Amino acid sequence: MSITRRSLLLSLPALALVRPALADRIPLDEISRYFNSFTTAEGEFTQINPDGSLATGRIYIRRPGRVRFEYDPPEESLVMAGGGQVAIFDGRSNQGPNQYPLSQTPLNLILERNVDFSNRSMVVGHTDDGTTTTVIAQDPENPQYGSIRLVFSAGPTELRQWVIRDDTGAETTVILGNMRFGSDLSAGLFNITAEVARRNR
Repeated sequence: MSITRRSLLLSLPALALVRPALADRIPLDEISRYFNSFTTAEGEFTQINPDGSLATGRIYIRRPGRVRFEYDPPEESLVMAGGGQVAIFDGRSNQGPNQYPLSQTPLNLILERNVDFSNRSMVVGHTDDGTTTTVIAQDPENPQYGSIRLVFSAGPTELRQWVIRDDTGAETTVILGNMRFGSDLSAGLFNITAEVARRNR
């Protein structure tokens, strides 16, 4: 699987969710509180790409503005965000990474320093099916950057998966598992320049 900007934006984890007891729709201010309650997190992910192919790996988050996706073999690719940029390293290439601004991806909406879904016009959908709550968000000033669909379980509030849709309608699903919060994650995990230097040694 070739990791591209489009696949990053389109496919997010789609792991099967454990179905809890019926629950009310989670309010937007509670969802904002969830994101603002942690600075660091790490865990496992499964990614479903627009073509239906699967990839697995580990995800590391350090808010604001930093995330790292380490893909398992045979993929061995790396996607990282830091310093306002997203870099995609192809594990099968000795070329430098493809880079673009984090602000041009829907992931930026949940990596902000202060996430506030209740007071911004970025929420374009807020529904529930009795077991999970889904929020669809996009940059209100730049809807062409795509959208992110976030799926939460309740009791306690927990992000289970997200789906990124690009301007062509292609979707990438990322399903999260075994998430741990409050880890001491080094800033070096998210340093694109340092990663480039390490690979060039």
